[in-house]
Amino acid sequence: MSSEMTVDFPGGKKVMAHYDGFDIATDQGVDSGGEGTAPEPFDYFLASIATCAGYYVLKFCEGRDISTDGISLHQSWERNEAKKLERIDIRIQVSPDFPAKYHKALVRAANTCSVKKTLADPPEITTEVVGS
Repeated sequence: MSSEMTVDFPGGKKVMAHYDGFDIATDQGVDSGGEGTAPEPFDYFLASIATCAGYYVLKFCEGRDISTDGISLHQSWERNEAKKLERIDIRIQVSPDFPAKYHKALVRAANTCSVKKTLADPPEITTEVVGS
């Protein structure tokens, strides 16, 4: 199965991805010469991990008829001196009435995130120039 995304350059430091009817805007921060009008591309990468884990938490709760009121995910990360990402931590905040018997299962559900699985077994990425 193959999918495709198109990327273009609307001006300044902005880069726009077009996929499945959505326009995904990125910009660089002001400190990097951009206008700061949209998240930077790496921000979307980090958000994809947290929101993917969040989806599986939501799915877990829905499957057990548990309300997601009072549940949130908090993601933090660490970089080394070269700014390489070294660690990502996700904390699942649950409400006081969330059943304790499901805590470990909730972590397992969050860990089934396909973004996390892709990082654990990364795909081959190729780049080429085509055209004139």
